[in-house]
Amino acid sequence: MTNTELLTRADVLRHGRTPFVLATVVHAERPTSAKPGDSALVLPDGTVEGFVGGTCAETTVQLQGLRVLETGESLLLRITPAADTGIEGALEPGEGLVTVANPCLSGGTLDIFLEANLPPTLAYVYGHAPIARALLDVGRALGLDTRPASPGEPLPPDLDVVVIATHGRDEETVLTEAARAGIPYIGLVASPKRGTAVLTGLDLTEEQRACVHTPAGLDIGARTPPEVALSVYAEIIALRPQAARAVRPGADSTPPHAVAEDVDPVCGMSVAITPATLSLDRAGSRVYFCGPECRHAFADDPSRYAHA
Repeated sequence: MTNTELLTRADVLRHGRTPFVLATVVHAERPTSAKPGDSALVLPDGTVEGFVGGTCAETTVQLQGLRVLETGESLLLRITPAADTGIEGALEPGEGLVTVANPCLSGGTLDIFLEANLPPTLAYVYGHAPIARALLDVGRALGLDTRPASPGEPLPPDLDVVVIATHGRDEETVLTEAARAGIPYIGLVASPKRGTAVLTGLDLTEEQRACVHTPAGLDIGARTPPEVALSVYAEIIALRPQAARAVRPGADSTPPHAVAEDVDPVCGMSVAITPATLSLDRAGSRVYFCGPECRHAFADDPSRYAHA
């Protein structure tokens, strides 16, 4: 896969709201098979597309990439064969650098920048009046993926925000569906009296009602539609609903979750457990490996690795 093909693939992932990590080699010390500029994508299911080095380097990039998808924070990964680099995966405070001792490397060191690419907060706005239009405009200016929506439209699993500015039309239906779907922030643009009356009449649990904010927005004395929209997004920013769901994929991708890991008993490397991770069954348990050489070594003489 060429870099141009890789970037095209990255654009497709962004359009589909699928999170990924772009891994780019920024420094390479010989002997290594990778060179500066080589790059790959790490997807939520652990798939690595592209090239950033041999099997062992790719295994390390896969594991660290999945960790980056968990945190959403980019980092510089240093993969070195030296055994005296400290604890595997240790973070050097204040530098954003993770150093991994990789005994599989042939002698060189790789520095690889792992850039988290997460979809922006997805917000649905209901209504056609000036306030609804202002909500769309202000949301987009803030970098949110803000879209107009209609009652009855399916709610995607990565939806963070629902704001209803329909002035009394279909409010109950949308509020109930959004609350039952567990949308982190649900705002109803209404007066305090009407908002309370609407909320009281909804067939929801107390926990579901707690997600509904009415009147939507912070009290900043807003009067015009843009000011009302600003007050709503100020409340959304203050609550940070995206933190409630951490890193989320699009509707058609594999949800990221806590990275399952194991240690290769042959070389001692930490590896991510994915459907494609090389493994063998031994004594009723599954043993995972960084690459085929370690798996072959283990299969030839399992007794050498009694700690497995």
